[in-house]
Amino acid sequence: MNRFKKKIFIIPVLISLICISYLIYQTFILEKTAHVNYTEFLKDKKNGNVEAVTINDASTLKIKLKNGADYYTDNPRTLTFKEDLLTSGISVKESNVVSLNKSIPSSILIICIFSIVIMLSKKIKVSSSMTSMEILNNEKEFKNKYKFSSVAGNEEAKESLNDIVDFLKNPDKYNKYGARMPKGIILYGEPGTGKTLLAKAVAGEAGVPFYAVSGSDFVQVYVGVGAARIRNLFKKAKSKGKAVIFIDEMDAIGKMRSSGKIGGSEERDQTLNSLLTEMSGFNDNEGIVVMAATNRLDVLDPALLRPGRFDRHVEVALPDASAREKIINLYLEQKPCRDIDIKSLSYKTAYFSGAKLESLINEAAIIAAKSDSDFITEEHIEKAYSITIAGYNKIVRDSLREEDRKITAYHEAGHALVSLLKLPEDSIEKVSIIPTSKGAGGYTLSIPADSAYINMQYLKNKIMVLLAGRASEELIFGEKMVTTGAYNDLNESTKIIQSMITEYGMGNSLGLLRKSSLGSLSSEASKEVIDECKAMVENLYSEVKMLLQDNKSILKSIAEGLLEKETLYGADLAKLTNIITPQAV
Repeated sequence: MNRFKKKIFIIPVLISLICISYLIYQTFILEKTAHVNYTEFLKDKKNGNVEAVTINDASTLKIKLKNGADYYTDNPRTLTFKEDLLTSGISVKESNVVSLNKSIPSSILIICIFSIVIMLSKKIKVSSSMTSMEILNNEKEFKNKYKFSSVAGNEEAKESLNDIVDFLKNPDKYNKYGARMPKGIILYGEPGTGKTLLAKAVAGEAGVPFYAVSGSDFVQVYVGVGAARIRNLFKKAKSKGKAVIFIDEMDAIGKMRSSGKIGGSEERDQTLNSLLTEMSGFNDNEGIVVMAATNRLDVLDPALLRPGRFDRHVEVALPDASAREKIINLYLEQKPCRDIDIKSLSYKTAYFSGAKLESLINEAAIIAAKSDSDFITEEHIEKAYSITIAGYNKIVRDSLREEDRKITAYHEAGHALVSLLKLPEDSIEKVSIIPTSKGAGGYTLSIPADSAYINMQYLKNKIMVLLAGRASEELIFGEKMVTTGAYNDLNESTKIIQSMITEYGMGNSLGLLRKSSLGSLSSEASKEVIDECKAMVENLYSEVKMLLQDNKSILKSIAEGLLEKETLYGADLAKLTNIITPQAV
């Protein structure tokens, strides 16, 4: 049918082109070649060669000679012109109608253009309606194969969701006690922790349809489309009896509403209002569960989080060492591997999310494939770990000056030495002065200990480690020779100090107040906060310089070892410094 419509559309286009071509030919070729000067016509008239003249209101006259030839000449438009012709024995024809040679093609051309305009307008209407339908029906029902067994770790989150599964499978069991099924569940936590996977597992365990959409899908340029999509989504889910609706990136439509009406926020508010209405509209026994995921629970509208809407808030946290071990085992299950110390790897990957662990194992598999190895080994895992953390090592380093290598060596030696002295619980994996693809001239990889809380002293020690690279440069090369290599270190240390004073209640200028909760009042304390941040970083920097000065010989040993080998591991540092690290034990 669509092909037939396209062929019909081509017909008036082709006819229009033919008419235009003919009119151009008629006007600029035929008439131009048959046009003669008026003086030539007067000569033919005088010599008696003219048989007939066609007169009309046009600017030209058509002349017919006795020998059968025709041509056009200028129309003098005089009052006695017709009389002169008749007295000369010349036949005169009068015509007030445009020549059929032009009138017929012109009429056809107008009809064709009108037809094309009508067809295009209909096509635009159809396409716009199709676009609207596509937008409204973009959500799809997924038949997923995921179960809770597909999700490694997150035992607490799975336990919180188990009763939702039981509600969906055995509603009568809970109706007996008058229990109401939670209408909505918010999954919140760091990116890559498996929130979407958990939602799929709930639907898979319960054996119900799973509708997955993204919050950003509801933010449309068409006014009211977002709200219409919400209604359409719930209508589809209700038609299935029981279903799980999953909305990823909930903060895209669920942010707190403000009283100000600025720009496109009204469309987002309409979408949110529609969602709130739909969640309040369906009955408790309908078996529809709405699950949503967000990284920013704090920005969501309170109306979303109240009981009766999203009743349950489930934190999906970063996996601990035990969970990381399970996740690594799960990802290695279907891959050929040999002699991999999974327990050691689980400790090395502290604060890795499930997605980052998957990326690590995948990178190791790629390295193994590139080297044509039969198995993924510990060596491939180590390379992948370095790539995931620091990036690829630069292969061509001919342009690197020896002076730059020396600066980098002392910079990284400063980080490593202060880390050994101030953060002995964080084991150093390796120190390298090989530039990486992420722009680092060198790097120090340390593995932080798993901990639920971080105290003030640890944060101060962490800042000292970050400042140690610049302090080492100043100590060895002089204050005026410090480089830009500490840019990222200063950025990180500034963030930590700012958070300590403004968010963690570890400073004097705000005390136990949080700056982010003060609203407009926070600006009044800004200068005091900056002064306190500056004083703290200067004190810590002085401590670092004194610490490095007291251990200058060890600093030089580490730097010389880096210049010789380019990379030092935990065991190498223990030999050079006689400081035993957890990694070296």
